[in-house]
Amino acid sequence: MQEPIRRTLRPEDARRSNRALVLQAIYNESGLSRADLARATGLTKVTVSDLVAELIAADLVAEAGTSGSTRPGKPSTLLGFNAAARDILAMDLSARDQLRGAVLSLRGEPLLTRTRPLDGAFGDDALAAARELAAELRDAATHPVLGLGVGTPGTVNTAGTVLAAPNLRWHNLPLQEILHDDLDLPVRVENDANVAVLAERRFAGGPDDLVRIQLSRGVGAGLLVGGRLVHGATSDAGEIGHVVVDEAGGPCPCGKVGCLETWASVPALTARIQADPTHSDTLLAEAGHRLGLALAPVVGMLGLQHIVIGGPATIATAPLLDAARDCISERTRSEFRPELELAASPLGADAVLLGAAALVLLGELGIG
Repeated sequence: MQEPIRRTLRPEDARRSNRALVLQAIYNESGLSRADLARATGLTKVTVSDLVAELIAADLVAEAGTSGSTRPGKPSTLLGFNAAARDILAMDLSARDQLRGAVLSLRGEPLLTRTRPLDGAFGDDALAAARELAAELRDAATHPVLGLGVGTPGTVNTAGTVLAAPNLRWHNLPLQEILHDDLDLPVRVENDANVAVLAERRFAGGPDDLVRIQLSRGVGAGLLVGGRLVHGATSDAGEIGHVVVDEAGGPCPCGKVGCLETWASVPALTARIQADPTHSDTLLAEAGHRLGLALAPVVGMLGLQHIVIGGPATIATAPLLDAARDCISERTRSEFRPELELAASPLGADAVLLGAAALVLLGELGIG
């Protein structure tokens, strides 16, 4: 019998974890004292004081006055998160016609945005445009840069290699490595739908169990279970765009017939509506119904209650949302299941950019 793999927790790993725990507590709720942090994290006061001193030295935390307590003894010193300590660079490669980039604060506040038209570019030309945009963002930052986050279409492994992005004609592209070598900065590359669901949780108050659908040039899903991204055994969890929902449907570039993307991707829906604008609501409802067909088994299997739909405001409308909700509810209804909550994302067009920033916060500072 093979011996089980034993992993030893190194002291530096424990310290890094505790540091992230303290920093996240301060990030989530400014105005905590060191004693408050000890109670909130379960760490000793000595450990908390040591970690806070380290965070102050890194300019991530600052003392922000005293508690003004009327109790006997010395007032507590309160702590605040310094959102201006670093800049985060973020890129969204999901749109069909352009690449978007931004420099953001550690709170996800956009300090500047940049766009770069694709003009039909793919392959090496699209990669060159992404590299140029990344360099432009780095040069525009006005504070030390924490890192670059990238949300890209396609299947992306844990090393940031784009295994397949058919719409960009990228295959086995080590995008994270390329951008790291270009910029000499920490770089995190992830599927666009995956980063978008991180944005819903970090910046829109989403729950720990959540699925977010990204309607763009394709259709993808980001899934959080217990607050953690689900990647799947081959890094392709959430690739629902090529699930067949209509066996009598039209051909898909992937080679199958009737894939969800042929019904619910932005290009497919836009083309249908332009061809028959008087029936746009019906066409959106038909796409929503087929989206529901793809999602119902996932909702039923995982017991999910919250779904967020992201996409252009002209697409993620009531006819599509209502049809998707009705389809899923009808197919998963039981006496034990609470009412499904399905709504359009409040983050609008910035979800992938914000998610790319959330990816950097998680990877570099442990703020999830």
